[in-house]
Amino acid sequence: MGTIKDYRNMVEQPWGKMFYDLIYKQLNIPNDNRNKVLDFGAGFCITANHYAKNHDVTAVEPSEEMRELRVNTCNYTLVPGGIDYLQSIGDNIFDVVICHNVIEYVDDMGGVLAQLIRVLKPGGILSIVKHNEYGKAFAYAVLNDNPAAALDVLDKCTEESAFGNRNVYSNEYLADFFADDAELKDVFGIRTFFGLSSNNEIKFNEEWYSNMLELETKAGAIDEYKKVAFYNHLVFRKK
Repeated sequence: MGTIKDYRNMVEQPWGKMFYDLIYKQLNIPNDNRNKVLDFGAGFCITANHYAKNHDVTAVEPSEEMRELRVNTCNYTLVPGGIDYLQSIGDNIFDVVICHNVIEYVDDMGGVLAQLIRVLKPGGILSIVKHNEYGKAFAYAVLNDNPAAALDVLDKCTEESAFGNRNVYSNEYLADFFADDAELKDVFGIRTFFGLSSNNEIKFNEEWYSNMLELETKAGAIDEYKKVAFYNHLVFRKK
C-alpha cells in the first residue's frame, strides 16, 4: 500500500499524465462558454487546475495532505470539505460536476451521488470515473504478477489503498441510481493497454506516448475494451 506522496509522484509520470489526457478528450468540455464546474474529491486538483484556465471551478477536497500537494497554477476556488459542502449549497448550481475515483472510498455512496446530481443544473454533465473490477484483475495478474489479488477483485473483496478501503461497484449501479434524474450519455474505458506494460522507460518517448494516447482513445470507445479497462468513465446528462 503506497502513500499519498507516492501517488502524487505517480501522477506526474507519463502513465499518470495519460490518465488525465484521456479524461479531457473524453469529456470534451467546450471553451466557448465559461461554465461553472465542481470537482468533488479533487485530490491534487490536477483536473480542477486544468479546467480553471477557461471555466469557473470549485475544487472540494477533504484531505489536508492532498491539498498541500495540489497543482495551483490557475485560479480556482478550493474548499476543504466533503459532503458537508454539498449539503450547504442550493440546487442546480453547476454546469459540470466531476467526481473521479472518489465514490469507492465514501461511506454513504448513495448520499453523495444524490447530492452531486442535485447541485447539477438541468442539461448539465456529471462525469464519474470509477475502478473497473475486470481491469483491476488484469492489472494485478499481469502487471503485478499477483493472481491471488486478481481473484480477490473478481470475488468482490474490499481492497485497501492509501485512501482507505476501496469498495467495488458496477456501472449498472450508477445507471440505475440516476435513472430518474439523468441520462447515461457515454461510457468510456481508461487504461486498457498502457497500464499493462512494466517497461516504464519507453513511456517517456514522445512518439510512443502519442501513439499510445491515440490507441487508448480509440480502444476506450469500443465496448469490448471498455469491459477490461482499468477504469470506466461514465458521463451523465441531467434531465
